[in-house]
Amino acid sequence: MGKKSNALQYHLMLAPGMVFIIIFGIIPLFGIAIAFQDFIPVKGITGSKWVGFDNFIYMFQLDDSKRILFNTLYISILKMIMQVLVPVGTALLLHELVFNRSKRWFQTIIYLPHFLSWVILAGILTDMLSAQGIVNKIVKGLFGDTVFFLGSNFWFPIVVVLSDVWKEFGFNAIIFLAALTAINPSLYEAAEIDGAGRLRKIWSVTLPGILPTIVLITTLNIGQVLNAGFDQIYNLYNPLVYQSGDIIDTYVYRIGLVQYQFGLATAVGSMKSLVGFVLIFISYRLAAKYANYRIF
Repeated sequence: MGKKSNALQYHLMLAPGMVFIIIFGIIPLFGIAIAFQDFIPVKGITGSKWVGFDNFIYMFQLDDSKRILFNTLYISILKMIMQVLVPVGTALLLHELVFNRSKRWFQTIIYLPHFLSWVILAGILTDMLSAQGIVNKIVKGLFGDTVFFLGSNFWFPIVVVLSDVWKEFGFNAIIFLAALTAINPSLYEAAEIDGAGRLRKIWSVTLPGILPTIVLITTLNIGQVLNAGFDQIYNLYNPLVYQSGDIIDTYVYRIGLVQYQFGLATAVGSMKSLVGFVLIFISYRLAAKYANYRIF
């Protein structure tokens, strides 16, 4: 009787989350039907003409499809690499700090950007990178000329990746700092007895100790490779950098809500979701194989 009562309580606790998923996750799936229609809002899904796979065929024929897919993968992969390397490096540096007060102060400073929205950060970046901004003042002082960072197809992806690292590396370092605390201190003592210096201990003890966490984070990030960051790019880009900065999410927004091609936008979004699902499945299997990470 007691077990049944506890089970009922647990199921009731799940209820709000399940209702949330049904309303915002499952019911909207019926909107995928728009991808197979010449959708007209005033007629709705039931009244619009069905066109089969025409929207998908048209999507693959567009030159823009290759460009936005390349931009999405290029920006996402660079972000994935940097969001592992920089937080790991930061965690190792913080781990080596001797003074706890300076460690806490530094941690607080690098965490702060994570809690700011891209609307605020985009305003800060736009001001810093403008012709009269502090970055261009330094660049002009060193090289004699300014750089149009947010209007250059060369510089824009670099700005996107570096600003994403700036925002998130402090918060992501928490994961690796937590992994560092799990390393057995006796391993460091044994390394010292063997004559290992600080760098040797990092290489032989610290990095192997957090390697499973690095593998886990990397493999799980593979499932997010098609999410290059709509909020960030939408707030930073402009028509001058569509060539290098337009990703799947921003393209879907423009052709769907700006150009009113609802069927094509839904087809592009649906294809992204399908590929994302496959990548999440693969990353989960890789995480289970190489990092022993399982949810089910």
